[in-house]
Amino acid sequence: MMSPNGVTLQIQDSHVMMDNGLVQVTLSNPGGLVTSIGFNGIDNLLEVQNEEGNRGYWDLVWAAPGSTGTTGTFDRIQGTSFKVIVEDEDQVEISFTRSWDPSLQGKQEPLNIDRRFVMLRGSSGFYSYGIYEHLQDWPGFNMPETRIVFNLRKDKFQYMAMADDRQRPMPMPDDRLPGRCQPLAYPEAVLLTNPINPDFKGEVDDKYQYSCENKDNRVHGWICTDPPVGFWQITPSNEFRTGGPVKQDLTSHVGPFALAMFVSAHYSGEDLVVKFKDNEPWKKVFGPVFMYINQAMDNDNPLSLWEDAKDQMAIEVGSWPYNFPASDDYPTSDERGSISGTLLVKDLYIKEEYMSADSAYIGLALPGDAGSWQRESKGYQFWTKADKDGNFTISDIRAGEYNLYAWVPGFIGDYKYNVDINISSGCDIDLGEIVYEPPRDGPTLWEIGIPDRSAAEFFVPVPDPKYINKLLVNKPDMRFRQYGLWDRYAELYPDTDLVYTVGVSDYRKHWFFAQVNRNKDSKTYGGTTWQVVFKLDEVHQSSTFKFRLALASANDAELQVQVNDPQANPPLFTSGVIGKDNAIQRHGIHGLYRLYSVDIPGSLLVRGNNTIFLSQIRSTTPWQNIMYDYIRLEGPPPPTSNQN
Repeated sequence: MMSPNGVTLQIQDSHVMMDNGLVQVTLSNPGGLVTSIGFNGIDNLLEVQNEEGNRGYWDLVWAAPGSTGTTGTFDRIQGTSFKVIVEDEDQVEISFTRSWDPSLQGKQEPLNIDRRFVMLRGSSGFYSYGIYEHLQDWPGFNMPETRIVFNLRKDKFQYMAMADDRQRPMPMPDDRLPGRCQPLAYPEAVLLTNPINPDFKGEVDDKYQYSCENKDNRVHGWICTDPPVGFWQITPSNEFRTGGPVKQDLTSHVGPFALAMFVSAHYSGEDLVVKFKDNEPWKKVFGPVFMYINQAMDNDNPLSLWEDAKDQMAIEVGSWPYNFPASDDYPTSDERGSISGTLLVKDLYIKEEYMSADSAYIGLALPGDAGSWQRESKGYQFWTKADKDGNFTISDIRAGEYNLYAWVPGFIGDYKYNVDINISSGCDIDLGEIVYEPPRDGPTLWEIGIPDRSAAEFFVPVPDPKYINKLLVNKPDMRFRQYGLWDRYAELYPDTDLVYTVGVSDYRKHWFFAQVNRNKDSKTYGGTTWQVVFKLDEVHQSSTFKFRLALASANDAELQVQVNDPQANPPLFTSGVIGKDNAIQRHGIHGLYRLYSVDIPGSLLVRGNNTIFLSQIRSTTPWQNIMYDYIRLEGPPPPTSNQN
């Protein structure tokens, strides 16, 4: 007979249950859908009003090969075979698999999927991870999204927390139904007009207001106050997430939902849709993630559950990579390798000596061009942040072939180490000192913004009081997450566009955070042309100036540059149609980073006042826009001497 404190597994015809005396998790057999989570006298934390298949599950979206966009067929993944992998008093690991064969072509995505669930002795929760495999002789397909979803009981979980400064009581899912809300410009956003709790009346609810960058998306979830219980999703590593450390994604939102996002096109568009070719072999492990369930004493503040969840998150991060997953596809720490070094920056126009890459983001991802990691969606990525001296160490890297990438706050562009990195089991690679030389042709004549891949330093307007989320009020660093800011531009500039005068204007006050279309009326929008006015004391007609445009985001936009003649045709530069980031609509302050370098012939400039015109010419919707990260004009390089 097993110890009462050990883990037990009960197998029935249509369900299986894992129980360690703290938590009881029931799953459908062989589907592998989580139908019930029992804890602390609550027989089911999941929404009992939903059908069993719509409570806790893995899902994905798939589309035919060659299709465009980010939509497709929704598949709530169900297994066809159940297997016990490990069963003893210390651990139960169970597997729900589904295999593909050619008879399913066009009906189901060509993947073998193995979803694992793990419960450990004494652990207040359970783990889940998935192994996806596409075999070599299979047809291609697209996968825009895959994730884990938990729909908790709405009568219990009404307080959400995903950061110290983003947590609150939440509206009910019924508040989003007709009669209780007013639809806004897109389906995710509604204005609460008759909510069950009148305190929410007049607020906007939109799940994207709770988005988070991967690097900060470690723990989020919900609190029930009676009894005081918390349900948390803890993601201890980003190695299996796509798009790198600053890729943004959903966390928890009204439902109450808690999501573990692995692949999505949010804040990036089609660039991060996983696209498989015919006959392309691929395998990837997503997770494990930890569903942590905690309780407080009745006389404790229920919000202490958030502090405890953060403590547990730190424990899980410190335990990564885990030693308990039983799949050979999940390597343990001693099967992984590490790399270290020191990144320096060389920019002679700032300083003659090498500079330390203070707080640089440094990472390994699949081989590609510099910066390709932010659009990479099939492999694993491993990132760290350098210290103030540019020193870095990345540990517990899966074996494989990588490139080392970096970018440095305060400098434009992307770094890529010029030699492929081969990580093998147990290796410890020391690169020594490596040097990044950011793009530079001449001295800085003027600059606007801070090169940090974000538009956060620019002017973000006060939101329309008719469209607010109270959680974000009086938090200037979150103001960009409020609804409807795109229409504030036309109120500030009703007739003429933004003009920025170098040496007079302040980008924190006078540079709108996004170059949006002007709202002419409720149905039509117009493109906008911004001006940068600057003085030159001297211009050599034969010289060339360099104009650097670093963009923090673009959405179905086209940026054109003209110098001293806004009607010049063709323009000096056009980006072409760029971006599907949708960052402004989804309350982000950046999407994908882009850098353009434009040569400006001296013949286009004059001594005295000059004007650069920045036109965003696509204007059929309110969502076509550009966010700037940083703009710089470089003068011609000084003549070189011929000293021997």
